[in-house]
Amino acid sequence: MRILALLSLLLGTFVVAAPPPAAAEPVRVAEFLADCPFSHRLPDDPIVFPGLPGASHMHSFFGSRVTNAHTQLNDLLNGATNCNPAVDKSSYWVPTLYRDGAPVEPAIVTFYYLGEGVRDDIIARIQPLPLGLRIVAGNAKATGPDNTTISRWSCLHAGHVGASKDFVNCPSGTMLESYLDFPQCWNGRDLDSADHKSHMAYPVAGACPSTHPVPVPKLRQVIRYPVSGDPSRFRLASGGGFTMHGDFFNAWPAAEMERRVRDCIRPIIKCGADGRPS
Repeated sequence: MRILALLSLLLGTFVVAAPPPAAAEPVRVAEFLADCPFSHRLPDDPIVFPGLPGASHMHSFFGSRVTNAHTQLNDLLNGATNCNPAVDKSSYWVPTLYRDGAPVEPAIVTFYYLGEGVRDDIIARIQPLPLGLRIVAGNAKATGPDNTTISRWSCLHAGHVGASKDFVNCPSGTMLESYLDFPQCWNGRDLDSADHKSHMAYPVAGACPSTHPVPVPKLRQVIRYPVSGDPSRFRLASGGGFTMHGDFFNAWPAAEMERRVRDCIRPIIKCGADGRPS
C-alpha cells in the first residue's frame, strides 16, 4: 500500500515537458549580401578608363580599399577590403554625390545578391558570378530620365514620397536613397565587353534571352545618403540624378561565391552577410 501511495503521489506531481519549439522555416527569398561602406574617392575608373588616372568624373569607391585606374583582379584579391564579409574583395563604385558643390558620402551601403527577376525553375540553376567579371549598370551619359533609366531615387522611412528616376525631395529627418539593379543574364563567355554592358542582359518575361543564356545572381546596389530637402541642391559627378550608374568588379573567391549560390540563391533562402540562413 505504501508503494501504491508513493506511486500515486509521484504521478500526481508529474509534469509533462512541453515539446521544443519547431525550428523556424527559412525565409523564402533568394538572397545574400555584403555591407561595404565608403572607402575612398578618385577621378578614376579601371573598367571604363583603365590605366588612365584622372580621366573619369569623380567616383566614390566601396569595398576594396586599393582600387584606382590601374587596378587588376590580382590587386583586388591581394588587397584590403572594408566589406562585411571580409571575404568579399570586390570593388564597387558610383559617381560622387554633391550637395551645394560639396561631396557627400553615403551613410549606409549594401549590395544584395538576389535570385528574383527570373522564374523559380531558373533560380534553381543560377550559376555563380565568374571571378573577374566587370559590369556597368545605368547610363552616365543620359541627358534626361527616360524609359531606359534603370536607377531609382527614394527616401528612407518616407515611402509616401514615391520613387523617381531623378532626385526627390525627402522630408527632414530622412535620407536620400538610390537603388540600382545590375543585369543577371551572362553570355557565358566574356568577363567584359567594349561597352562594358553587352556581355550581360536583363531578363525578359522571367527568363534569360538566348543570347545571354546563363542566369547569375542579380546585384542590387542600395545606397543611403545623409541628406534631405531641395533636390535642386544635389548633383552627381556625372550630372543629374538620372545619370546614376554603378560599376562592379567581381573579386569574390570562387568557392565562396559558389557556396552562397548553392546554399542561398538556388534553394531560395534569405542569408546574411556570412552566407548562412538569417
